[in-house]
Amino acid sequence: MYDTCIFDLYGTLVDIRTDESAPGLWEKLALFYSYCGASWQPEELRNACERLTLSMSEGRRGLRRDSHEAFPEIRIEDVFRELFRRKDVEPDDTLVMHAGQFFRVLSTRRLRLYDGTAEMLSAVRAAGKKLYLLSNAQKIFTRYEMRALGISSCFDGIYISSEHGCKKPDQLFFEKLLSEYQIRRETAIMIGNDGVCDISGAKQAGLHTLYVRTDISPEEPLPDADHILQHMDMKRITEILTA
Repeated sequence: MYDTCIFDLYGTLVDIRTDESAPGLWEKLALFYSYCGASWQPEELRNACERLTLSMSEGRRGLRRDSHEAFPEIRIEDVFRELFRRKDVEPDDTLVMHAGQFFRVLSTRRLRLYDGTAEMLSAVRAAGKKLYLLSNAQKIFTRYEMRALGISSCFDGIYISSEHGCKKPDQLFFEKLLSEYQIRRETAIMIGNDGVCDISGAKQAGLHTLYVRTDISPEEPLPDADHILQHMDMKRITEILTA
């Protein structure tokens, strides 16, 4: 039935837990910045980081109020770059990336594939399906986490929201993927754990949908998906996608 499978990442293929209030996180990040000449107190750094993230998000909404991009996305590396600049340090791109990744490592409490994910992806590909990733995520985290988990090569195309300036459920994000790879939407299915971003967004784009509820799914009523799984079941996902 389906020629093309479009996957969400976090909460669908990858089980992740992060905690930005983890003990010692801001002390260690402040120490990292001080190594590079940007002296911050831990709580000062935390407040600045949170304010910058919020203001950049709101700024993009304001700039794009009349835009077709209803759900704009920031680039989190811009936050980490500005934290250097506020201490009169002009960082290069590599240093900014390392600062962001160090923060991500410090805040990550769990990062693993759901049981059976690799086998499911392999079976779906062996059945002749095209596999794509459409994820609301940040490039400097996600590209590297996928590599660490060994799944980067599983996909025929990878779309990460921070690289495109918009995110699910924005139709622009879906349409970019569908257009670039000339995907026939009538034989394509979106697989995700978020009823609004993944399922409603995909239905608006004319895609079939498979919803799976996981521990990190939003608290929401079950969406109107073509297939609904009340818990993670990679065997059943494989059956649906390869039927």
